[in-house]
Amino acid sequence: MDTSQILRTFLDFYRDRGHALVPDSTLITPQGDPVLFTSAGMHPLTPYIEGRHHPLGRRLTGVQRCLRTTDLDEVGDDTHLTVFQMLGSWSLGDYSGDQSLRWGFELLRDGFGVPLPKLHVTVYDQDPGSLDTWQRLGVPVEPLGGDNWWSNGPTGPCGPDSEIFIWTGDGPPTGTPSTDDRWVEVWNHVMMRHHRRPDLALEPLDQPCVDTGMGLERMSMVLQGKTSVFDTDVFSSWMRWDPSRLVCDHLRSSVVVIGDGVHPSNTGRGYVLRRLIRRTLTHLWRSDPSRTLGDLPVEPIGATLDWFSLPMDPLYVLDVLVYEERRFHALLRRGRPLIERLMLRGPLTDDDFHYLHDTHGIPRDLVEEVLVTSSS
Repeated sequence: MDTSQILRTFLDFYRDRGHALVPDSTLITPQGDPVLFTSAGMHPLTPYIEGRHHPLGRRLTGVQRCLRTTDLDEVGDDTHLTVFQMLGSWSLGDYSGDQSLRWGFELLRDGFGVPLPKLHVTVYDQDPGSLDTWQRLGVPVEPLGGDNWWSNGPTGPCGPDSEIFIWTGDGPPTGTPSTDDRWVEVWNHVMMRHHRRPDLALEPLDQPCVDTGMGLERMSMVLQGKTSVFDTDVFSSWMRWDPSRLVCDHLRSSVVVIGDGVHPSNTGRGYVLRRLIRRTLTHLWRSDPSRTLGDLPVEPIGATLDWFSLPMDPLYVLDVLVYEERRFHALLRRGRPLIERLMLRGPLTDDDFHYLHDTHGIPRDLVEEVLVTSSS
C-alpha cells in the first residue's frame, strides 16, 4: 500500500462503522493553550472529550497533522519525525474500549493484512478489561506500568492505553515490545476515563471516551516493508535532494509550519521554525559550506503543501527559507569573532552567554551552532 491507500483504508473502515469525518486542523493551537503546536490527534477534540457536544456526533475519525518539539533529539532514527500525521478514531461517550480494540484488530488483520504472529500489544497492568480482550482475540500481551498510561499534559483527560506493535525483523518474532526494538509501535488506543486536576488528583470523566492514534508515516514504513520512515513514498522527493534524514525531516516540517502561517522569529512558534531551519543549515554546512537552500527544488515543497492541503505558493515558502538562511549567515559573520575572542580566556561562562544574548542577540543554543559551524 502507498501512503494514500493506507489513509483511505483507515478512514473508510471507520466511516463504514458510523464515524463522521472531522477535518484536519491547523498546527496552531487556540489562543491561551499552553502548548505551541498541536501535538496529538486528540488535541483539537479535548473540549469534546471533556464533555462538550460535538456537532458531528459521538463517533469520529480523521487525520491530524502534529508537531512534537520533544522528539527533536530523536529525529534521524528510523521512526521519529518532527511533523507527522496521526490517523485517529474517537468514541465520545459512545462505545467501549473493548469495542475499539476489537475493531482495531479487525482493521489490522483484514484491512491491512497484518498476520497475527506479527502482532504484539502492551497494556496498563491495572486494566484487566483490555488484557482480557486481547487474550480472547489471541494477540500476545505484555502488561506494563506507567508506560501504558496516557495523558496530553500534566492536567486534563488521561487514562490507560493499549499500544499495538508490529514485528519488523527479518526472522520470526522474538521477545516482547519492551525487550526487542524490532517491535515497532503503530497504534495506541487510550481509554479516557479520568481527568487529572492541578493538584494531580484523578477524578472520573463525566463521559468515558476512547481515543486512538496511528502514526501514518510509521504505518507506511511497516506496510511498505521499509526499515525507516524516510524510505517510504512520503519522503521520496525530499530524499532525492538530500539523503540526510535530519535535513529531510526539518525542511518538510518547516514547509508545513510556514504553510500554517508561521514565520521565523525569536519567540514562540516562530522560534521553533527558526531552530528547524538553522539546524538544517548547520547540518548541511558541516559537509559542504557552499550548500544553500536557494538550490532547493520547488517539487518537494509543492508536494508537501499539496499533501497537507495548504494553499500556499511554493515559491513563497522557498523565499521564507532563503531569507532565513541569509539572516543566519549574518549571525555567523557577526557572532563567530565575538565568541572566538571570549573563548581566548577559556570556556564560556554563564556571564558570557548572558552578554552574547543581551548585547548581540545570540541565544545560548545558537552559540553552539556557531561553534559547530566554525569548526566544520
